[in-house]
Amino acid sequence: MIDPDSPDFVASFARGLAVIRSFGSEAPRQTLTEVAERTGMTRAAARRFLLTLCSLGYAHSDGKHYELAPQVMEIGYTYLQSLSITETIHPFLMQVTEQLQESSSAAVLDGESVVYVARSAARHRVMAISLSIGARLPAHCSSMGQVLLAQLEPSRLAHFLRTARLERYTDNTITDPALLALRLKEVREQGWALCNQELEIGLRSMAVPLHDRHGNVTLAMNVSGQATRVSVEALKQDYLPVLQEAAAEFEKTQKLR
Repeated sequence: MIDPDSPDFVASFARGLAVIRSFGSEAPRQTLTEVAERTGMTRAAARRFLLTLCSLGYAHSDGKHYELAPQVMEIGYTYLQSLSITETIHPFLMQVTEQLQESSSAAVLDGESVVYVARSAARHRVMAISLSIGARLPAHCSSMGQVLLAQLEPSRLAHFLRTARLERYTDNTITDPALLALRLKEVREQGWALCNQELEIGLRSMAVPLHDRHGNVTLAMNVSGQATRVSVEALKQDYLPVLQEAAAEFEKTQKLR
């Protein structure tokens, strides 16, 4: 470890990392003033670092509050692969795959997309595109996206519905903000989301939220299958209980951490 007074020590880089570290479970969203206070910086300095992080995609802002974006995980991607959430949740995804012989995944919300952080793939291919850790899918027409959107606080959800590009992928895709708001209300009340060929023809998926030890939802878990094999009723009657059981077992491990 080098001395902070050494010419080899890059103070600006250290201060940028301090801004990132100022966010956490106790402060997932902060104002400029709060970041400045937590890092001991001036508002002007904190603002420059925050705007740089936003420009690079490592953070985003609604104009008042700042929060880290899932892309920040790229900084520690190797660590994520070997430990952290991937290692913790993967056995539960495998449990779903083994019981249902279908692919199961976990994702976080990043703006208008969900980002895959863990995946257990079935032998048969489900989607036309290849999915892996780091893959992104539109939130409005994916089951995990709808689960995570449904958990947003009202102001953030209203901002999403007002500004998001609700692109149509199939005839089943919901592109009307008012109709999507009704769907998300239903998802929040029932505790799960079911997307019937809304992202891709022939694909059905179901997702449930995952709560951390503080009761917050930042992750979702899903199971997906081909429409020719899995009916909507089968998803509700047979797949949902398996998914909910795996989610409940995962949440127990988080309470023990």
